[in-house]
Amino acid sequence: MKKNDMSRREFLKRLGMGAGSAVAMMALDPLHVLATGNSQNDGLEDPVGMTYRVQNGSGEQISLLGFGMMRLPDNQDEVNRMVDYAIEHGVNYFDTAPMYMGGQSEVLTGNALSRHTREKFYVATKMSNQNRRLWSFDESKRMYEQSFERLKVDHIDYYLLHSIGGGMESLQGRFLDNGVLDFLLKEREAGRIRHLGFSYHGDVRDFDWLLDRQDDYLWDFVQIQMNFLDWRHASMRQGRRHDADAEYLYNKCEKTGVQCVVMEPLRGGAFGKMAQELTDQLKAVRPDDSTARWAFRWVGSHPNILTTLSGMNRMEHVEENVQTFSPLEPCTEQENKLLAAIADQMAGFPTIPCTTCAYCMPCPFGVDIPANFAYYNQAVNDHVLPLPDASASDYAERKQKFADGYKQVLPDDATWASRCRDCEVCLSKCPQQIRIPNQMSRIVEILRKH
Repeated sequence: MKKNDMSRREFLKRLGMGAGSAVAMMALDPLHVLATGNSQNDGLEDPVGMTYRVQNGSGEQISLLGFGMMRLPDNQDEVNRMVDYAIEHGVNYFDTAPMYMGGQSEVLTGNALSRHTREKFYVATKMSNQNRRLWSFDESKRMYEQSFERLKVDHIDYYLLHSIGGGMESLQGRFLDNGVLDFLLKEREAGRIRHLGFSYHGDVRDFDWLLDRQDDYLWDFVQIQMNFLDWRHASMRQGRRHDADAEYLYNKCEKTGVQCVVMEPLRGGAFGKMAQELTDQLKAVRPDDSTARWAFRWVGSHPNILTTLSGMNRMEHVEENVQTFSPLEPCTEQENKLLAAIADQMAGFPTIPCTTCAYCMPCPFGVDIPANFAYYNQAVNDHVLPLPDASASDYAERKQKFADGYKQVLPDDATWASRCRDCEVCLSKCPQQIRIPNQMSRIVEILRKH
């Protein structure tokens, strides 16, 4: 680069052309780029089991299953066991953030990964400066440097602007006006960040603004929420004017030449608790497959996906997910049609689009927001809700059933929806842009007189 005085942009363009053999492989079979004999698979029990995708430009082979570290058990030995198993079976992408588990996720992740040679894993973390007090350059830089210390690394493979979509004022305050984005671009130039991207929730105008400036920023990847329900029903379900369906997000990334990292492929675990009649439709086609496997296969069938994050907090999750992706079996055309039909049915259910990420917590008044919403959604899937007209014969029975179940799931009344004081502290924290106090009022109304 020095000899030819080549700009970084031109260098990346040429490097991308140099990865033509990998691109050609994907063109022939985009769903199964299997790592055979590469250095990352030396010593693995099954070197050709895991499905990999080639990162545009660098040629890195990334496991299509990524390990999401947001909800880890608070036990280092247990985390070590899960990480060891994942690496032994070909998983090499690990995603965390400073805000996960109050910073403990980065610590647990760093301790577990540092026991392995550096070429065995790629680590992703984020600039989680959503809180306005962290918008200053000094505070953001301190967060960035702290990630290196916690993760015990001298470079971060995939670094993200965390949770873009709070509106242009937030985007400018967090990254543009304070010089943070310029700093991160320079860190990428210096090699301390290998790939720079952003994760998106909320106002699609922020997403468009950043991608429309691809020539300026050269985003290496974008992290989006994508699953077979949000593919065409996200904007309608969330009910916000400027939200976008995953189909739009994915297609725009693909047209821009930016690969996607997928979060919430199971929609916060909602696909593991689908209405029985929907589960039965899937079981009729593949009796031995879980609904989670269906959801993963659907996401992985899209060729512009670099990796699919799964928040795994138990060993059985790791084992089942590794099996699903070793190798991934893409969905057939008929299976895609079935999932689209099921998504249409699910879109008609009056559930709350909560993924139980717990970004909204803690509530100043003690309300357990994710638990309230999870119980409400389960009641919808079990057809306890919505309640029929008060004159219906089963109205009182279903209302009582909802109330009894609510008290079992949330035995401490200090966590109930009735404790909500409509302070709206949670609103700016919710990546799904849910009007949380309004939804709490809905639960309170159902429980009235109980």
